[in-house]
Amino acid sequence: MHAQTRNVDGNIMIKSILGVVCAAALLIGTIKEYTPGSVLVLETLAPTAPVQFKLSKNVTYADTDGKTIEAAGLTTNQKVRVHYTKVGGDNVADKVTLIGN
Repeated sequence: MHAQTRNVDGNIMIKSILGVVCAAALLIGTIKEYTPGSVLVLETLAPTAPVQFKLSKNVTYADTDGKTIEAAGLTTNQKVRVHYTKVGGDNVADKVTLIGN
């Protein structure tokens, strides 16, 4: 019986991890607005409206080679890939990576 309990706990843990993984997403767009440490707004393909992201406290930024860059390295009109999660009704970005044009 003890082994069954571990097995059930293992299954529950796996389901919880999958739920977290499914909540994360990627979006590619062009920076429309950017306030370091606060907000990033991406212009996506028409007819989709711009998408706003709150920046997490631990957000990381990377160049096209994946090397870490400073937040000040981002400007409007750059193409980026944003890794984010949904928290309540907000999109919260934890990684922003520059991509080639």
